[in-house]
Amino acid sequence: MSSHSNQPWYRTVTREQWKAFLATFLGWLLVGFDFTIMTFILVDIQNSFTVNSALAGALGTVTLMFRLVGGFGAGLMADHWGRKLPLMLSILWFSLFAFLSGFSTSYAMLFAVRALFGVGMGGEWAAGMPLAIEHWPTRLRGLVSGLLQGGFYWGYIASALVFHYVYPLFAEISDPFSDVQGASVGWRVVFWIGVIPALLVLWIRSGVNESPVWLARQQKLKASEPSPLASRISVVHLMRTDLLWTTVQTSLLMGAFMFSYYSITFWYPTLLQELGRGTLGYVVMFNLGAVAGMAFWGWASETRLGRRGAVSLAAVIGVMSIPAYVAGTSVQTLTLGAVLMGACGTGVWGMAPSYLTERFPTAVRGVGPGLSYHVGAAIGAMTPLVLGRLQDNGMSVAAAMQLCIALSGILVAVMIWMGPETRGREFVSTES
Repeated sequence: MSSHSNQPWYRTVTREQWKAFLATFLGWLLVGFDFTIMTFILVDIQNSFTVNSALAGALGTVTLMFRLVGGFGAGLMADHWGRKLPLMLSILWFSLFAFLSGFSTSYAMLFAVRALFGVGMGGEWAAGMPLAIEHWPTRLRGLVSGLLQGGFYWGYIASALVFHYVYPLFAEISDPFSDVQGASVGWRVVFWIGVIPALLVLWIRSGVNESPVWLARQQKLKASEPSPLASRISVVHLMRTDLLWTTVQTSLLMGAFMFSYYSITFWYPTLLQELGRGTLGYVVMFNLGAVAGMAFWGWASETRLGRRGAVSLAAVIGVMSIPAYVAGTSVQTLTLGAVLMGACGTGVWGMAPSYLTERFPTAVRGVGPGLSYHVGAAIGAMTPLVLGRLQDNGMSVAAAMQLCIALSGILVAVMIWMGPETRGREFVSTES
């Protein structure tokens, strides 16, 4: 029996492991804030630049597509120079372009700046998740995966709170960067707010040690015979026959994950506004459900369910909760729908960091998960645009969301079984 069996799990985690967790978690929280705040201000952006719903949704699409650039680049850096350096650079990058978003003087400028923001967003995940997960014990990997991924949803809660309490303070102030009558500066202010916390996260990261698994591998490489350049470039490894299917399957799975997530969330505040409901309460309940669900399903993935069983079960329950989520007629039903969809429809994300890091060996654990996660983001990037187009063609927000949530949930439940079970897989420095 383990010596840790009589202690609560959180007491078995070392100070350094908690620091690695915090450095990654807080950055992902800020990413969640800076991305989801846009879902609350789409109407303001439309008013400032006189664009339709499809073009407003395209801001989300371009952000997600350019995550691929950041995820790939940061992943390469993480494998070659360590996980810490690209993690430091990524938060500086995405904070800069989140700040500049608020100074956009045209839709084209905002479109370009959000694309560049997406690069930093991609780097956060690609470098941060391996750093944190390689620090933590194998037996807690599913749990820490859920807790880490939940950071994005704490960011969503933060954006809802800022929109509810801070945005109104500026909503009646005219937009100095727009010539459109009635345009408000409020949407610009909320983009600027996340910069100061980012500096705190940068300071925390400066004190985090490099991944022990990556360091051990570097020692192995130094002690061995010099290897050809190609073998030292991690992306080349992904072209090996044994890893090619891994890359393809995980990319498609992440595409289904992204399709599901943005079907559920991107137009949700707009749906609530159309239903005549206040957004804050439902958004907070949704995200609290998501945070709890990710931790729960992450823990459940360490049981007999495994990663595959936990993902598919959560996705199926999420699909079953669609009627309450988008078509509830009472406060009680909508609240229940928000909690269930958060806990299950998005709770599946709790397994993503652990599953992806376990599918790839140490030599490519930066670029492999980073590439597949963000290829998935690029695939799912079309979702906000598709939902906007469906609306422009006469479909209601509720109907468009129901259709896309159901299709994506089924895809997630099926596609997870196209790969092997990874629960309990050890990380070793000799992996190549």
